[in-house]
Amino acid sequence: MDYTFSARTDPGLLRRNNEDAVIFDERWGVAVLADGMGGYNAGEVASGMTTHLIAGELTRFLATSAAASPADDICRILASCVDNANQAILQAAKHNPDYKDMGTTLVAGIFYGDRLILTHVGDSRCYRLRDGILLRITKDHSMLQEQVDAGLIMREDTAMTPSRHILTRALGVDPELQFEVKIHPVVPGDFYLMCSDGLTDMVDDASIASLMLAENNIVKLTSALINLANAKGGRDNIAVVLIHAKSAPDQPGKLPALFVS
Repeated sequence: MDYTFSARTDPGLLRRNNEDAVIFDERWGVAVLADGMGGYNAGEVASGMTTHLIAGELTRFLATSAAASPADDICRILASCVDNANQAILQAAKHNPDYKDMGTTLVAGIFYGDRLILTHVGDSRCYRLRDGILLRITKDHSMLQEQVDAGLIMREDTAMTPSRHILTRALGVDPELQFEVKIHPVVPGDFYLMCSDGLTDMVDDASIASLMLAENNIVKLTSALINLANAKGGRDNIAVVLIHAKSAPDQPGKLPALFVS
């Protein structure tokens, strides 16, 4: 499998700071997105720490061990990276009053052969577009999602619900962070979208799917999604990572392509 990546963050129209952060490494198939929260600049610190720590640890492991590592081992490494990032945020907040109560959401994936090894915390999401159908493959860790699951709120009524931004999980909140790592099969032609709620609060899933089906250029599509969120109000920072899966012939290897925002 051959993967092409594109990523971008944008402050939106109303926020001065950009607390969203993304990193991808195309050579090792790693993508990490975080949406920070906290006091003055602390959200930026939390999201930046998270993306750099997780991406750094994953790429170092994959560079030395990927060929001999089964997917289960990579799942364990990814889980360890998330735990380490959570502890690092808690320690930074403990020792610096300016970082008190900072935290971040997370969605992180490793595209490994014909599989996606994926984890997430909070309400940053991952979607898969396959055969013209857009499917969200993460479930938000939020009070709103719990209310929907319990049948207290209809899904079509969620846009204006006051509880939609109350998270039930985030990095930097609890030393015993609960999260899952899952393996998803990948087929040629799949498009994957990782994003912060700055996109999904402004643009519904149907509009995201329509735009992804209409634009084949992955770089243009990244900008188009952000532009659409801003056109609909841009109330928050926006982060987008797009990944396109294609069948690849045997090749001697690719040079690393690293993106940081």
